[in-house]
Amino acid sequence: MKKKWIGRSHPYIPVRAAARRRKSGRYMRFALWVASLLFVFVCYQNMSESDEAPAMEQIWAYLKEEAAVGSWKNCMMAMVAEQQEESPSAVNYLLGKLEQFYPVCGFSETLPEYDTQVESDLEAGLLAENAKGQGAGKAEGEGKTGQEGTGTQGAEGAKGQDGETPQEKEAAQEEGGGSQGKEKEKKSKKGQGDGGQEAAAPAGKAVEVSREKLNDFDYLVQNFYQVDRTTTVDGSQLNAEALLGKDMKLQQGNENVQILIYHTHSQEGYQNSVPGDTSTGVVGVAEYLTKLLRENYGFNVMHHTGEYDVEDRDNAYSYAGPALEQILAENPSIEVVIDLHRDGVADTTHLVTEVNGKPTAQIMFFNGLSRTTANGDIPYLANPYLAENLAFSFQMKLAAEEYYPGFTRPNYLKGYRYNLHYCPKSLLVEVGAQTNTLEEAMNAMEPLAELLHKVLAQ
Repeated sequence: MKKKWIGRSHPYIPVRAAARRRKSGRYMRFALWVASLLFVFVCYQNMSESDEAPAMEQIWAYLKEEAAVGSWKNCMMAMVAEQQEESPSAVNYLLGKLEQFYPVCGFSETLPEYDTQVESDLEAGLLAENAKGQGAGKAEGEGKTGQEGTGTQGAEGAKGQDGETPQEKEAAQEEGGGSQGKEKEKKSKKGQGDGGQEAAAPAGKAVEVSREKLNDFDYLVQNFYQVDRTTTVDGSQLNAEALLGKDMKLQQGNENVQILIYHTHSQEGYQNSVPGDTSTGVVGVAEYLTKLLRENYGFNVMHHTGEYDVEDRDNAYSYAGPALEQILAENPSIEVVIDLHRDGVADTTHLVTEVNGKPTAQIMFFNGLSRTTANGDIPYLANPYLAENLAFSFQMKLAAEEYYPGFTRPNYLKGYRYNLHYCPKSLLVEVGAQTNTLEEAMNAMEPLAELLHKVLAQ
């Protein structure tokens, strides 16, 4: 029997052999498809174990978006122009193919990059709580990086050693050029009642920030904020006139408790803290702040030293929530709630400046917007006091820029809530980082106490 042949380009392949090859090809494609699914599943499991896996609804939203974009490209080929590398390297080629086969790889590019220890652990807590209590609507957002959230804030947030940012220098020039050094000579000092330590009571502003410039949204964000890429903000929330228009002054006298200071992460310490001794960490730093506010400024302050991050740090915000609710219920006179933390940065980063001749840890105010870039507003993490939270932290930041230039880092904005929804005047403060000494953190409480007095009482 005479054999049949196929295709001029394959004159030596019999029909039967070609059929076998096609069948083998189908088996191979099926095997690769199964292997691909297993690979994606294993990747997701590994990400889940490290608390970095995105929620399924986020992946689904990403896939729908990719499908919509793909459909549009197919229908409008003449209008689509994609730029390709002239000679892609082998590594880039493989990475590109990987993203095509496994969309989750592309989605991972939207995950947080805020490389600070505290925020990473907070993000992990948020994801865990979402899985447990989203249906009940009581999940407590955590994130820092993300490291509780990340945009490499640690190093970027630090200011120059001269303690003055470019915008502050510009503002000083507009005011007539008075230098920060001359202003320091005019400042009076006030006894702290603690071993002779003194806190500054500035007689006047070191610089004057232009209110007209503050009304420019771009100027405001670039000079006063760092926005994590996992969230978004616009002029309706960051409007300087509206933020400064909210009255942060205390409405009641000091006959009853006015200010509550507590710690979601009470175990955070500093470079020379003694392990197991919380008095040498953020708890001790907050105790000094409590003393300053009471003795120097006449505030009635409660310092709650409950520990919520000993057994399970990742869920500390959820554990602290009920205790916070109980304290506020038992003390309805409380108008201000301060959650005092210590940041976590690269070991090469030292968040320090000089205030009144003392090495002083820089501080940062942190806000959650209850909104993510991927999904928009988060209903189960709603914050009815978001506008007040933002106003409080901005007024603190502005006062710091004018009286203590270089003392504060940019206000950090991230996507979740961080227990700031219990009280309108809620403040989350990061005091230095693990690379600061306890002395530097203690010194930071003196200008912080003065700034709180200016915003809350003057």
